[in-house]
Amino acid sequence: MPKSTEKRLKPTPRSRKPESIRSMLATGTHRLDIGRVREVAALIQSHPRKARAVVECLFDPDPGTANRAADALERASYHHPSLLAPWKDVLLGLLPDAEHNKLRWNLALMTARIELTPPECRRLASILNSWLDDKSSIVKTAAMHGLAGVARQDASLLPEVLDILRILSRSGTPAMRARGRILLKKLEASPDRTQRNRPQRDDLRA
Repeated sequence: MPKSTEKRLKPTPRSRKPESIRSMLATGTHRLDIGRVREVAALIQSHPRKARAVVECLFDPDPGTANRAADALERASYHHPSLLAPWKDVLLGLLPDAEHNKLRWNLALMTARIELTPPECRRLASILNSWLDDKSSIVKTAAMHGLAGVARQDASLLPEVLDILRILSRSGTPAMRARGRILLKKLEASPDRTQRNRPQRDDLRA
């Protein structure tokens, strides 16, 4: 058989099946390892419909997978908070049952970015306020961010949130004191700009 014919008869390699979101988020050496979180965050920024699979992973029985799902959503929504809008009820519903630290702090940051009704703002503020007693300093700091974000949406919460931030900026952990001063400066500088249902970007990554 001529070599040219032999080459034509070789089977064509099958294309690889795309990786699932769950398999990407399951990659990690321990539950706090970020694994491929940045890759997943970039993926859902480019393809928002894939966010559904990431949201489903928030309920994964593997803590590492659930933590990384929350991390990916938080990173993706930092510049694109509208990604979270379709999942508002799911995220708010998950808050009371969130146990792991990483899941909590990412939820605290994300949920305050969503456009909320006044009752939802008060519900969220109540949960975040309870997280100020968490053992994790990061969870407490994220809860402070969340409270500041909620106060920007619902002006009726502003006096209480300002009092909380003033106390924690003096008595909290070093990270809480530093972050509290930053949040206070922003909230006190322009209280007239605080408007209900107008989420603003937080700056925990600053």
